[in-house]
Amino acid sequence: MKEVRTEDAVGLTLVHDITRIIKDEVKDTPFRKGHVIKKEDVDALLKLGKDHVYVFSSEDGNLVHENDAALVLEKVVKGECLAASSVREGKIELSSSVTDGVLFTDTKKLYRLNNISKISAASRGTALRVKKGDKCIAFRVIPLMIEKEILDEVENIEGPIAEVREVKEKTFSIITTGNEVYNKRIEDTFTPVVIKKMENWNAKLAYHAICPDNQEMITSEIIKANEISDIVLVTGGMSVDPDDRTPLAIKKSGAEIVSYGSPVLPGSMLLVSYLNGKPLLGLPGCVMYNKHTVFDLVLPYVFTDKKVTKEYLSSLGISGLCLNCGVCTFPHCHFGKGAVSEI
Repeated sequence: MKEVRTEDAVGLTLVHDITRIIKDEVKDTPFRKGHVIKKEDVDALLKLGKDHVYVFSSEDGNLVHENDAALVLEKVVKGECLAASSVREGKIELSSSVTDGVLFTDTKKLYRLNNISKISAASRGTALRVKKGDKCIAFRVIPLMIEKEILDEVENIEGPIAEVREVKEKTFSIITTGNEVYNKRIEDTFTPVVIKKMENWNAKLAYHAICPDNQEMITSEIIKANEISDIVLVTGGMSVDPDDRTPLAIKKSGAEIVSYGSPVLPGSMLLVSYLNGKPLLGLPGCVMYNKHTVFDLVLPYVFTDKKVTKEYLSSLGISGLCLNCGVCTFPHCHFGKGAVSEI
């Protein structure tokens, strides 16, 4: 592109949008990229403070306009169930196209993209529940024109960088453990909390069993529940006390253990495993009495059939300290927002 005096630009083609802002009245774009400047445009451009404008030059063969470059970015960033806005001033916004979904951002690829010169991309985060129309990620080209070599770097990133996964209808089972509950010495106050939390994801309870601290019995109930439901949740007996049998019972079921323990408070004693490809979680006692815990940070994965990985759980240590605020704003707070995610 080249800069010319506005009076000398008649007949030339703008390479950028020109905006007009009048405080408390208007913000619009009277002249858009690609507009061929006419004689009657000169006075209006001067009143907008444009003594000079930028126009296309035949010498700019190695440069790509910001709007065209943004469309290249879109191909790399945009994944499933994301709707793109029209491109404007080198910027595109992607919003959820499903009624109930979860936004996942590949944080490693996003970091790589933002390390490329003259590129900017910002996501709301990862493992974040979204509704249709919610803005999820936006990106732009910073200069008006950008070198083709930079876009080659962008295209070398294997996309997508962001996607929305639709929340699936699930059934779940709860296996409650503990002699004190089994023998009715105390009321089971854990199960109602878990049911309510699962119903927030529109899941339906398929089966509930109460077991004493007996490993064989717990294992048997886990296997039964796994056969008749999509998700199995085991409560009680998750600490390291000698008489806590739940972790061993889960292991004896034949489950693949992803992690026993997480760098999240509350929730450090979470056990994540999979049995026959279905989630099998050992829930720590904090789920019963803390409003939000590590359980809330794995449910977005569980309800979108995305596997909870050891890497994801480990990365939660960056933002895994809940402050138990007097007025809880989760998920609109720091809790769980430092996670590393891949697509």
